[in-house]
Amino acid sequence: MALRAKHVTIHQSKLAEYAKALPSPPPAAAELIADTQARRLAAWYWLTLDAINFGSGWFPTLRKRPGRTGYRTVAAGLRSRFDREGPWTPQQLQQVTEKELAAELDQDPEHELMKHFVASLKCVGEHLEQEHSSDPLALIDAAGGSAAQLVEILAGWPCFKDVSEYHGVAVPFYKRAQIAAADLARAGAAQFNDLHTLTMFADNLVPHVLRTDGILEFDPELVALIEQEKLIAHDSDEEIEIRACAVQVVELLVKASGDSVTAMQMDQVLWQHGQGRFYKASPRHRSRTTAY
Repeated sequence: MALRAKHVTIHQSKLAEYAKALPSPPPAAAELIADTQARRLAAWYWLTLDAINFGSGWFPTLRKRPGRTGYRTVAAGLRSRFDREGPWTPQQLQQVTEKELAAELDQDPEHELMKHFVASLKCVGEHLEQEHSSDPLALIDAAGGSAAQLVEILAGWPCFKDVSEYHGVAVPFYKRAQIAAADLARAGAAQFNDLHTLTMFADNLVPHVLRTDGILEFDPELVALIEQEKLIAHDSDEEIEIRACAVQVVELLVKASGDSVTAMQMDQVLWQHGQGRFYKASPRHRSRTTAY
């Protein structure tokens, strides 16, 4: 699909040198946590966080903790809740209110994102209760050691569905379903034998890094919208092409690295790059969506 893009260009001639210049990636997974209850708690945290790991299009309007991004603000609020009271049960997830969640995240309960967060938490609670004995470890067991199978399970839930349509062609990005599998593995809450099958987690930061570094080029009209900090419509050709071309670049970078790293590791390297001041000095594309 990246080959059909009209608004985004991949400069493939730069990829080999770019891959060589990138730092070594972190480990793909941690050792499985031996204590079952500790593993369950880790699974609860990451599954709950990834249920609300979206909203970058709204992040400029969030009340951020000092020195923290929108994502890290949400993660810190959730971690404080877990440290203080433990996780919500699936039944409690289905009853969480916008006011309650906003208090945990230190946000305005009227903020539009709280409504979307609550809906996603309710969805997770319902599926865990009805299909996985109210236990995140049962969900992980249902995947049978396969990250791809866990992605397939999660992508079947409305709150994790992430499929765009590009000129009649379905484009399954599955950003949050895939990052949930990766986060569970990196936390030692799950072991998977096929992490290499995951793609990049298509968001708005990695494409920004790739554009800033000259690997991706956007057409002038799209650049103007981004620099003016105008919202790019979710599922528009421009937005789909940005995400799809970033996915393709990461696959090419993995290949250029001799397949010594996975796409999820390459994604993490580029995402960490994007935390630097150099990349934060210019706007990235923003779309208001629950996909990322």
